[in-house]
Amino acid sequence: MISKSKIKWIRSLEMKKNRDEQNLFVAEGVKLVSDLLPHLRCRYLAVCTDSFDIERFSRFAAENEQITTDEYKKITFQKSPQGVLAVFEKPAHLWDEKETCSKLSLALDDIQDPGNLGTIIRLADWFSIEHVFCSTHSADVFNPKTIQATMGAIANVKVHYVELPLFLRQLEGRIPVYGTFMDGENIYDRNLQRNGIIVMGNEGQGISAEVEQLVTERLQIPCFAPGTVASESLNVGIATAITVAEFRRQTYKK
Repeated sequence: MISKSKIKWIRSLEMKKNRDEQNLFVAEGVKLVSDLLPHLRCRYLAVCTDSFDIERFSRFAAENEQITTDEYKKITFQKSPQGVLAVFEKPAHLWDEKETCSKLSLALDDIQDPGNLGTIIRLADWFSIEHVFCSTHSADVFNPKTIQATMGAIANVKVHYVELPLFLRQLEGRIPVYGTFMDGENIYDRNLQRNGIIVMGNEGQGISAEVEQLVTERLQIPCFAPGTVASESLNVGIATAITVAEFRRQTYKK
């Protein structure tokens, strides 16, 4: 039987302040928790479904218990819970300037939607991008909605929160900084590099003026519906997928 104090503790982690103070976050779902358990330190595991093999994964958790469906309803953050919840310690990551200059990385300029952030991290994992640099005002990667949207990619992708203009100035002149703009050059006409920082902007405002000044390569994702009524912009997750896919397509051929 789960205690009232344990319920209160788990529920408190819905707030960023408490996640930061305790250095913990919550993940839910059979696949997500199964994927994270072998890679991240688990403080607590709660299960109320037969579809999760608690015997197999219990060794990865400092504490685990089988609870009832009614008990699970008191701790879940989901509308349609799957019956598996784990509390993990946040991973700590460092980044090296020399290594960053030799690879392709993503920089996110005030991405606000947790789902968009999670999707981008999942894309980074798919396209083998190891580092994602978020501005300090971007959504919290450890928000339960973000964690859910990563589908386990948070175990492989290193997410850093930085003062984005300062971060880009540190690398100035040593690595190309790409950004997508309506007046940029067609991405399919450009010779893209294996290394670089790809900046993706805020959902409503795009790339901020301060960060835009530090972009060295202006790209455009062309619209293939000239003369017809089309949406004014792409969702940032979709735009990221198109951009990163073209980078990898070109460099794969080289």
